Amino acid sequence: MAGEDIIMVSQRELKRLHIIQKVLNEKLSQVEAGEILLLSDRQIRRIVSKIRQEGDKGIRHGLRGKPSSRMLPKKVKEKAIKFYREKYKGFGPTLLSEKLLELEGIKISKETLRNWLIETGDWEKVRKSRTHRQWRERKHYFGEMVQMDGSHHDWLEGRGNELVLMAYIDDATNTIFARFYDYEGTIPAMDSFKRYIKRHGIPISIYLDRHTTYKSTGKPTIEDELANKLPKSQFERALEELGVIVIHAYSPQAKGRIERLFKTLQDRLIKEMRLKGIRTKDEANEFLKHYLKGHNKRFVFKPAKEGDLHRGIPKDADIDRILCIKTKRTLRNDFTISHDGNLYQITERVNGKEVIVEERVDGSMHIICDNRRLKFKEITSRPVIDKVTEQKTIQSKPKKVCIPPKNHPWKRYPVINRYRHKDMRETLLTETS
Repeated sequence: MAGEDIIMVSQRELKRLHIIQKVLNEKLSQVEAGEILLLSDRQIRRIVSKIRQEGDKGIRHGLRGKPSSRMLPKKVKEKAIKFYREKYKGFGPTLLSEKLLELEGIKISKETLRNWLIETGDWEKVRKSRTHRQWRERKHYFGEMVQMDGSHHDWLEGRGNELVLMAYIDDATNTIFARFYDYEGTIPAMDSFKRYIKRHGIPISIYLDRHTTYKSTGKPTIEDELANKLPKSQFERALEELGVIVIHAYSPQAKGRIERLFKTLQDRLIKEMRLKGIRTKDEANEFLKHYLKGHNKRFVFKPAKEGDLHRGIPKDADIDRILCIKTKRTLRNDFTISHDGNLYQITERVNGKEVIVEERVDGSMHIICDNRRLKFKEITSRPVIDKVTEQKTIQSKPKKVCIPPKNHPWKRYPVINRYRHKDMRETLLTETS
């Protein structure tokens, strides 16, 4: 057959064959051939000998086309593909390799799994194009800067309510901290930051986006303009009181570490919670405690310079009074204030016209005046007016108008009575008489 005369060789082997043919034709010496092909004399002699015995096909490696001695049995491949389709659907080759070893006791490399999944059509190889962006050097110390953001995603894959993951990642070491909440707002941001500083300490700076929770959209008042200040969100105000420098990013790519973290967690964390059958926020937060330890153990690396720049929480600092929503309210004459559509009665004497309402992360509310916590109660219903008293007030007789008689002095001397001052009236009466 004509196909038997065709030898499949690579360009590298074709080049070697060309040089070895010159050696066989005595146009080159074996030493010169070794110098050209960067091979030793012994390798050249072995190749020449093989080509003399087998012909041109001797240039090929003897194991080409034969199964590898390290090749896994076909049963292992079928078992791995079955696990993927029935239990680990959607898992990437890397995570699948980890879970097969951890849960099923099957050790297969991620590249082998990738090739198997592509071969069976269960996985597609996608090459993503990237936009060139300027690289920013990492901070040198642990705690020098922390990137923070919230990720809205169906973390429970329909098994429960949609949650928001509030996450922190250290810029120098990739150490992460995270917690699930029902929404992304001021209270979740303050609660997560409180938990972060209790574990690691207060960082030097924090890198945020321009979400309304982190960046105020209000216009400066006249007082702000005179003081050359910009309005701050409640979260900015709290961080400023703690001495944390706030940096706002103008694009998601500027804080790429936290964005890449969310991409990783939306792949790995979701699948881990799926295997555990997690359905509620409390279960997810409990699982996070153990998951973060393993994640940090694997992905954290040493910073450029040794040292931790996190500060301890000052003993004289009341964190609950700092990490809360503070709102000024005017005190009415009856010692009541209005807040969020509700009416509150102050039950003790207050020397001042303004009070501060503090809404704390634990859900409690406090009213403060001159750094003193006031006692108060909510007015749930307006006072009812007695109907009998109301009717008497409505039916009361109008005031009687007194009409003076014709001979009254006010009518006898109309010009004089215009002057109400006693001395002026007496003078005019003397002159008229």
